[in-house]
Amino acid sequence: MENRQNNYNAEQIQVLEGLEPVRKRPGMYIGSTSSRGLHHLVYEVVDNSIDEALAGYCTEVTVTIMSDVEMKVTDNGRGIPIEVHSQTGKSTLETVLTILHAGGKFGGDGYKVSGGLHGVGVSVVNALSEKLDVEVCRDGYRFVQSYSRGLPLGEVLRMEETEATGTSMTFIPDPTIFEEVIFKYESLENRLRELAFLNKGIRIILEDLRVEQERKTIFHYSGGIREFIRHINRNREALHESILYFEKEKEDCVVEIAMQYTDSYTENIFTFANNINTQEGGTHLSGFKGAVTRVINDYGRKNGFLKEKDTNLLGEDIREGLTAIISVKLRDPQYEGQTKTKLGNSEIKGIVESLTGEFIDGFLEENPSDARIIMDKALRAQRAREAAKKARELTRRKGVLENTALPGKLADCAEKDASLCEIYIVEGDSAGGSAKQGRDRATQAILPLRGKILNVEKARLDKMLAFSEIRAMITAFGAGIGDEFDETKLRYHKIVIMTDADVDGAHIRTLLLTFFFRHMKPLVESGYVYIAQPPLYKLSRGKDVRYAYSDHQMKKLIVEMSPENKDLVSLQRYKGLGEMNPDQLWDTTMNPETRTLLRVAIDEAAAADEIFTTLMGEKVEPRREFIQNNARYVTNLDI
Repeated sequence: MENRQNNYNAEQIQVLEGLEPVRKRPGMYIGSTSSRGLHHLVYEVVDNSIDEALAGYCTEVTVTIMSDVEMKVTDNGRGIPIEVHSQTGKSTLETVLTILHAGGKFGGDGYKVSGGLHGVGVSVVNALSEKLDVEVCRDGYRFVQSYSRGLPLGEVLRMEETEATGTSMTFIPDPTIFEEVIFKYESLENRLRELAFLNKGIRIILEDLRVEQERKTIFHYSGGIREFIRHINRNREALHESILYFEKEKEDCVVEIAMQYTDSYTENIFTFANNINTQEGGTHLSGFKGAVTRVINDYGRKNGFLKEKDTNLLGEDIREGLTAIISVKLRDPQYEGQTKTKLGNSEIKGIVESLTGEFIDGFLEENPSDARIIMDKALRAQRAREAAKKARELTRRKGVLENTALPGKLADCAEKDASLCEIYIVEGDSAGGSAKQGRDRATQAILPLRGKILNVEKARLDKMLAFSEIRAMITAFGAGIGDEFDETKLRYHKIVIMTDADVDGAHIRTLLLTFFFRHMKPLVESGYVYIAQPPLYKLSRGKDVRYAYSDHQMKKLIVEMSPENKDLVSLQRYKGLGEMNPDQLWDTTMNPETRTLLRVAIDEAAAADEIFTTLMGEKVEPRREFIQNNARYVTNLDI
């Protein structure tokens, strides 16, 4: 899908509307004014460079953290056009930077395919930046212009001659708009790595120039999404060495798919449309699933894996242990869903289904040994599913998975409207006792867990259902589990994990998050899961009692409470929730007016999947390596 006509000029830039609303309602354009929205500014600029690469003109993008508050993005594309635009009477560069939806993506011939989640481009970055400097190299010269909060500080200036081409933008996000302006290397790293995988051959350089944080990572994958699969599966045991891969074009749409089976019990399918992570799936995912189910069942029947009397394998049997990347690039993507992360183009389903079916059919016929491995894995999954079904029916007959028999240790709340209800998953009976006494009985339910739950990363559903603490949670939540999970039956819209601030507490929290992520994923995706933040310290001086939630806050409070003599402040370090009486637990951790809750979100599904596999999977070496690499970032560790 290359566009080799070098006709990128003022006529390809179409103007749709002005820029005024952006500063008033930034969340509409970049999602939020939190850290996520801040980093989205970088991705909007990078997306322009990726569009140049998709058009065949850019091979390298450099993203530089100049300081906590300043970013620079440089590419070697053609450079934004400079000449006067016929509709605005201004330089095309100024038009692109000051008018919303002015760009080469909107109906002109500038780009055949373009990314960008909101399609709002660099004008929004400009509007939300305290300062933005742009440099363009094209037509034999270097051009520069500066802006502040979306307004130009002068004309476009022509500087020295140069043979180079490309665009460079340096910007400082507006601190009056964003909650906090600190750029995070790790956040940028995940998305830039993903973009390099999705656009094979492009070289993306991420560098950090901050003092004592200097580092540099180069992302360059000639194998594209095949290398993405290897990256995701590197901590799993692959069942076959080869990675199934194809890239084909049909009806002006490019479909690129890579897949490989592992010994995992869950499926990991990541879908993209024009480089955007479509976390809710859509028509490309439906087409892929349909093709895989049909072709593998046909192959199983034809080659004797499935007898005449056998029922067909279900899609979930066939996809157990499958890691797949589905990337489509199309001219006019339409997105559905509240977060605009679901592809809606109806024609894509048929295109993906026919291309995928044709490819997998050929692969199975040509690779009988790999085909046998895939069929054996699916047949084992079918047997396990049937065993889990029997286990579910057995536990249902005992009343364990039905709402009618809530677990005896659950202290439920009086309110029946789920949107007003919250449940605290509490570690241990002593903390559970304090929480039950200190809670607001109208809206807060308490479920104490005894000990550590099963590590579900290493267990199928039938084994999980034999574990009483897991059954208690399923019953209390009321929405079922796995493929039967029904969000509408959920009894609480806040599920709060409340564990001690020590190693065991962190482990229990990770086990619970693994369970939710693998078997009740809609809980996390819909934002129902939270982590309580109990205080680490109690500080007392006479009747003045305060709580600190970090070492930094503790030191600050000591100075505030007793500036002349710090020894007058008595300090208690909480090892567990059970050390707090009910009133203290309510005041510090459970009172909606004063508490701090962290909402668990999946911004980077592939990265989250990788961390759960590393920390909770079978392989020891990747876990050891992860701990060694991250140990220096730990601030509180109780041994």
